[in-house]
Amino acid sequence: MKRIAIIGAGLIGQSWAIVFARAGYEVRMWDGNPQVLPTALQIVTQQLQMLHENGLVEAPEDAAHRVQVFEELETALEGVIYVQESLPENLDIKKQVFASLDAAAASDTILASSTSSIPASHFTESLPGRGRCLVAHPVNPPYLIPVVELCAAEWTSSDTMARTRELMLDIGQKPVSVYGEPRGFVLNRLQGALLREAFRLVEKGNVSVEDLDTTIKDGLGLRWSFMGPFETIDLNAPGGVQDYCDRYGEMYRAMAEEQTSTEAWPADLVAAIHGQRREQLDEAELEARRFWRDDYLMSLLRLKQARKE
Repeated sequence: MKRIAIIGAGLIGQSWAIVFARAGYEVRMWDGNPQVLPTALQIVTQQLQMLHENGLVEAPEDAAHRVQVFEELETALEGVIYVQESLPENLDIKKQVFASLDAAAASDTILASSTSSIPASHFTESLPGRGRCLVAHPVNPPYLIPVVELCAAEWTSSDTMARTRELMLDIGQKPVSVYGEPRGFVLNRLQGALLREAFRLVEKGNVSVEDLDTTIKDGLGLRWSFMGPFETIDLNAPGGVQDYCDRYGEMYRAMAEEQTSTEAWPADLVAAIHGQRREQLDEAELEARRFWRDDYLMSLLRLKQARKE
């Protein structure tokens, strides 16, 4: 049986454990605070059962039995082919743990971080085994949203990237290879661009918070759930991408002149948007709405799997 290690038993670590266990991998979970391990294991078991009830896991008990917890890091790393670190977004913690991982793991074991903001070059530069290190940034929760950004440092080997990509495909994820370590990688840069324009349109009074969300969820988002932006425009003009750019390129250029602000979101604007959201959803209802979101995601995932997309 293939064996991997999860370093960090928080929300993301638990989610990764589910992804690997349901794919038939033996999962070894470790955390610097051993007291959180029993709870993490319990949550993994519960989430696997929930996925089973929604038709997304066939044998939840078997998958749960493939997840074990360890109090000693060296023991957790024995015989693993891949390590997924999912500790807090703190550079000093990343440096310390990757030094320990590089020293203790077998020389051919891949060392990956779930970080959403810290480039691998910032915490692996001094490591003897830095060529086997990279970022594997998931979208939360990865057991429902399969994209994983594989971001290489300058010294990450092509073999490491290729093996990690193959592994992600084997466990049912959708790997995206990212090079040059752009700040925020790819997903958050795209999300950030959309959020900045969304905040700007609300700030200028062009649209309400509710109607902005409607524009995405019942407009662009419907296409984006199964097509990317390049395929979208390729299909939106008779002659494809070139025809689309010939027709609408000047419109987008003119709009871009109004989209050059890099200022922080004003506090009063954030408060106003927060207020509109609380009018739509009371703070006490946030947790229930998150369960609703996950249920919706499971329905969408079942549809995509049935269509082999």
